[in-house]
Amino acid sequence: MPNFTTEDLLLFMYNEMSEHNKADLENELQNNWALREKLQVLKESEQRLQKLRLQSPRRQTIDAIMEYADHSSEFYHNNNN
Repeated sequence: MPNFTTEDLLLFMYNEMSEHNKADLENELQNNWALREKLQVLKESEQRLQKLRLQSPRRQTIDAIMEYADHSSEFYHNNNN
């Protein structure tokens, strides 16, 4: 019996799992209540996320990130030359 992770369940949900692993997981889901519950929680979470209305970040936030990236890039280049 393989030990499936949350990452495995996400791969399964988005149909990105190999056919061999998919068959093993489907078999395990038939027999493992806790794993089925974990998959159900992930599916419900995805549905809730799909319903969220996303907001754009403030311009000030974007500027701060870009400034940080610029300084980090300068620091990296100055210390690796």
